Amino acid sequence: MTQLVTRIDDDLAAQVDDLVAAGEFESRSDAVRRGLTSLVDEHRRRRIGKVIVDGYLRHPQTEHDVGWSDAATAAMIADEPW
Repeated sequence: MTQLVTRIDDDLAAQVDDLVAAGEFESRSDAVRRGLTSLVDEHRRRRIGKVIVDGYLRHPQTEHDVGWSDAATAAMIADEPW
């Protein structure tokens, strides 16, 4: 496992210590690992979302692509034995 070393200000360290004391994290290291994991995941999700949006902007859905589902839903509702 790779070790990262960094400095943080005293106020942030105290806040992390408070979270550890409250049982939110096992240790300072656990807090840092979980924070970095969340940060990396957030960026990954944002990148994926951008790629999806860019794809829809390049190739927007047409009525032909999605109209069938609206028609199928309407047909299912009409078939309900009320």
